[in-house]
Amino acid sequence: MVTRGFLSGRRPPTDGDARIPPGQYLEQGFPVLSAGPTLRVRTEEWSFTLKHGPRPIKKWNWAEFNALPLTKMTRDIHCVTAWTKFDTPWQGVLIDDILADAGIEPPTAFTLAHSFDGYTTNVPTKDLTAGKAMVALYYEGKSITSDHGGPARLLVPHLYFWKSAKWLNGLQFTERDEPGFWELRGYHIYGDPWREQRYTNDP
Repeated sequence: MVTRGFLSGRRPPTDGDARIPPGQYLEQGFPVLSAGPTLRVRTEEWSFTLKHGPRPIKKWNWAEFNALPLTKMTRDIHCVTAWTKFDTPWQGVLIDDILADAGIEPPTAFTLAHSFDGYTTNVPTKDLTAGKAMVALYYEGKSITSDHGGPARLLVPHLYFWKSAKWLNGLQFTERDEPGFWELRGYHIYGDPWREQRYTNDP
């Protein structure tokens, strides 16, 4: 991973840190980690497409997407590089509300997230619905900055943070669990921080 603007406020976990998964430490800052250079996506050029396989289901521009119901979500997040940050406050559109606006139920058990830079990551559809995940538009009440994946990023807080794809431009329902960018390079196909599923051979 490429690390940019790393601000560390780490401390070792204590016995009372039951919210910290195994092998993690508590981070006070918000490290910036990306697979490549920071992308700058203008909202005027942004769009989000929902697909079933290669077939588009619905597409939204920035104004249309922001007209969808907004939900606040405060969650702990966990990076595969071993930091955990408590109580991160986000606001965005739940995946459930995206599906409702498209007038569909999830058509497959698997989903592939796509980003403007070609990055992909796979997430089981059940891990995106029932209020578990959103397309985040705001962090700490402000528009998400480019280095943290703005203007819109996926947020799947119960999985390692590489699953929360930056610079998101679509979700694609797939018939099989297709590995994404890091999964093809040895990262775990699922990525549960509580089971330390960092790499392919982890249980």
